Amino acid sequence: MGPSAPGEMEVVTDHRRAAALLSPLRLRILHEAGQPVSASELGSRLGLPRQRVNHHFRRLIRAGLLRPAGKRRRRNLYEKLYVASARGYLISPAILGVARADWRRMGENRTFSYLLALLADVQLDLVRLLGPPDRARPEPVSLKTQVWLESGDQRDELERGLRDAVAGAVGRWARPPAGEANARTGGAYRLVLACYPYEPESRDGAAAQAPSGI
Repeated sequence: MGPSAPGEMEVVTDHRRAAALLSPLRLRILHEAGQPVSASELGSRLGLPRQRVNHHFRRLIRAGLLRPAGKRRRRNLYEKLYVASARGYLISPAILGVARADWRRMGENRTFSYLLALLADVQLDLVRLLGPPDRARPEPVSLKTQVWLESGDQRDELERGLRDAVAGAVGRWARPPAGEANARTGGAYRLVLACYPYEPESRDGAAAQAPSGI
């Protein structure tokens, strides 16, 4: 990855950097800074005063969310270029500390609260596994699809089918095989399946919203 190319994804794990992200305008700046851009160029693109864009640029630079990407000559001046530090960001649930959602406190497993809390746990697991960029780690397995259900009975039938299929597919790996060598070389994987009503996002997504906020 060169100095002018954003990283793949960045997990935000401290409050200062999270606070820098939580502004609609700064989010728009990061979206536009997928390629090297200057504050004045971005101000023109967004139809905003350069001073206002500069203020938010500086905040993102201090937080390490924008990084230098060279210079470009414009008339008789050189303007500094910056690029987003990543193509996408995730604020870690760990930032919320003891107040974060915990699936163990959500009761019934057929509620959205339970599923959201469970997915927050999955995020925490993956954040811990990411570690430094050069760290060796096993590859995850992910599946994503959509189904069409017309009734609660069909949902229950799907649930039973998934339970049976998963039990047959993973039963042989549910416990580590006997033997010290296998226990030493193997490792536990977490498997999560979820099925919920799906509502597509708007075509433009959140990034297309008009810049606003402080």
